[in-house]
Amino acid sequence: MNWLGKLGLGFGNKASEISSMDSSSSSSSIAQGPDEDIPAPGQEFAQFGAGCFWGVELAFQRVPGVTKTEVGYSQGFLHNPTYNDICTGTTNHSEVVRVQFDPKECSYDNLLDMFWSRHNPTTLNRQGNDVGTQYRSGIYFYTPEQEKAARESLERQQKILDRKIVTEILPAKKFYRAEEYHQQYLAKGGRFGFKQSTEKGCNDPIRCYG
Repeated sequence: MNWLGKLGLGFGNKASEISSMDSSSSSSSIAQGPDEDIPAPGQEFAQFGAGCFWGVELAFQRVPGVTKTEVGYSQGFLHNPTYNDICTGTTNHSEVVRVQFDPKECSYDNLLDMFWSRHNPTTLNRQGNDVGTQYRSGIYFYTPEQEKAARESLERQQKILDRKIVTEILPAKKFYRAEEYHQQYLAKGGRFGFKQSTEKGCNDPIRCYG
C-alpha cells in the first residue's frame, strides 16, 4: 500500500466502492423497471402475489380463459434474483404468479375474485406458516383499467372483512421467471409426487405443498 493509502487517502478502495454502488444502482433500476414481456396476440397479462406461489399458480391454472401461468419474482431491487436471494428477505421481491388470459373468455374481475379467495389479505407479510416479505399480498397492474378494477375490488372486499386489508396495489414491474422446478410445481407432483389437477373449473382442494 502507498503512503496515501496508509493515511486513508488512497483511491483504490473508494473507486471499488463507487463501482459497486453504481452496479447496485443499475441493478435496482433494471429490477424496478416495467414488465416489458409481451403476451400472446389477443391475450393480456395480470400479476398477483398471495403467499407461496405454488398453490396460487394452480388456482389460476384452473380458471377458464387463463391460457398460461408462470411463477416468479417481482417488485424487488436485485436484477436476476434466485430463490435463495429472495428468501433472505433483503431484496424486497414478492413471490408472484403472472397470468396470461383471454379477455374474451375471462374478465380481469374473475381473476381478482380468485385472488381474494386464495389467501388472507389482512396478514402482513404472512400466509399461514409462511412468513416473510416475499409472501405479502399484492396486485400488480399492467393498465389503468386494471388498477381501477383492483382498487374497486379492494373496497368491496374491505366491506365484508372485519380486519384491515394490507394488500398493496402497484404497477407491474420486471418479472423474473423462477427456477424451472417451481413452475407448475403442484401439477407436476409437488413434494410427495401427488399430481394435482389443472382441469378448468376443477374444485378439488389444493394441497399447497403437494
